[in-house]
Amino acid sequence: MRPAVVIAEEDVIASVADALQYISYFHPADYIVHLTRAYEREASPAAKDAIGQILVNSRMAALGHRPICQDTGLVVAFVKVGMEVRFDTERSLNALINEGVRRAYLHADNPLRASMVEDPLFSRRNTRDNAPAVVHVELVPGRTVEITVAAKGGGSENKARFATLNPSASVVDWVLKTVPELGAGWCPPGMIGLGIGGSAEKAMLLAKESLLAPIDMSDLQARGPASQEEEMRLELYDKINALGIGAQGLGGLTTVVDVKIATFPSHAASKPVALIPQCAANRHAHVVLDGSGPVRLDPPDLSLWPQIVLEQTGANTRRVNLDTLTRAEVATWQPGEKLLLTGRMLTGRDAAHQRMAELLRAGQPLPVSLKDRVIYYVGPVQAVREEAVGPAGPTTATRMDGYVEEILAATGLLAMIGKGERGPEAVAAIARHQAASLIAVGGAAYLVSKAIKSATVLAFADLGMEAIHEFVVEDMPVTVAVDATGRSVHLTGPALWRRAAAAPA
Repeated sequence: MRPAVVIAEEDVIASVADALQYISYFHPADYIVHLTRAYEREASPAAKDAIGQILVNSRMAALGHRPICQDTGLVVAFVKVGMEVRFDTERSLNALINEGVRRAYLHADNPLRASMVEDPLFSRRNTRDNAPAVVHVELVPGRTVEITVAAKGGGSENKARFATLNPSASVVDWVLKTVPELGAGWCPPGMIGLGIGGSAEKAMLLAKESLLAPIDMSDLQARGPASQEEEMRLELYDKINALGIGAQGLGGLTTVVDVKIATFPSHAASKPVALIPQCAANRHAHVVLDGSGPVRLDPPDLSLWPQIVLEQTGANTRRVNLDTLTRAEVATWQPGEKLLLTGRMLTGRDAAHQRMAELLRAGQPLPVSLKDRVIYYVGPVQAVREEAVGPAGPTTATRMDGYVEEILAATGLLAMIGKGERGPEAVAAIARHQAASLIAVGGAAYLVSKAIKSATVLAFADLGMEAIHEFVVEDMPVTVAVDATGRSVHLTGPALWRRAAAAPA
């Protein structure tokens, strides 16, 4: 019998840490290639601008070695351990991976945002180092350890869906019913991963693993399907994009760049189906340990990244001075219109809104006046070197929907900035108070941060990245999502492009 291959604990820790740093600022090249093609064929001006921002942001992040997205993700590790491998450690495999997570997220030159909270039911205290990871381990024949790490943002993770269909039910029909219900908070254009079969938990795992496969939709279209599964992928790709949802839900030709399917045998009475969307950040990497030491990944070929110049002027773009903004000016904004914001804005997301609501209900003053102000739903990454703030893209706006009426009625707030659509109650409150909801592009966090010239914590400092900051911004790009009358681009935009897709050629 051959001697076992010995994997040192530092091999695992260093390889995981390096891979997580790598995926924080390097997109997979296959995603960039397919997204560039989507950009070139996009006919919707708003969607084309959003895709352009994602591509520019990706190149900036790759060159600057700073996160693509401020939500640097929940770490998921898929580990295949060869049965001829021995680990030279007294710690568990999970403990080694978690140490790699800590090392990556606390990196001095590129600190990543810690988003994991312990005690998910009650205290929800941040672990401060983004550990623990969610680890899936499989024993396989062989003499290596394969580790695939993914960093999954909350916006797309929260949109995971599951159903147990009748055996005769159509998976395609269920997907086409489900995808529009996801809204835009998962930051399209991205991918849809489907896991079909097994049991409830197996289907979800299949769906998540499917998103790690190479993006090959253009190759599949060119050569044609070789199986019924590939036929379904092509059908779903075409039909999902024909929904007209488009980049950031603004309406357009590309909602997904690929659809992935993974299957497993199931009980004869069941057809478990899981759907997990992958956002525009799309972060994952694969390393193989063979006992020779830690694995370090080579940088991708950045010549694959297009050099796009974003349009900062035009008939559908206006500059806004936040320091002199009035409700009358807000009333002139139109859904889908691009704004360039300059001046002082506030920040605040889930925890800050909860505290503000508690103060208002108790009849106490807020620590910061919101009158005639704009608030940005953001939890930025820690700044390094000369940065005013780290990558600072928007968080999902719908999570603040329950506070909109209360905040608008009590404070005189003029507008909010997040990503994705607003729910019906929030839209009604916005119209009632003649406010507005704006979106910044999810997946363009580093680009957005370059418009932020200074950042000062004004209140709730103990909340860390969720504290209320005051940003001073210059030409920060946003799009009007809901205007002062309650018209929503997330309804009008997709409807327009859905009709365009249905029109005869």
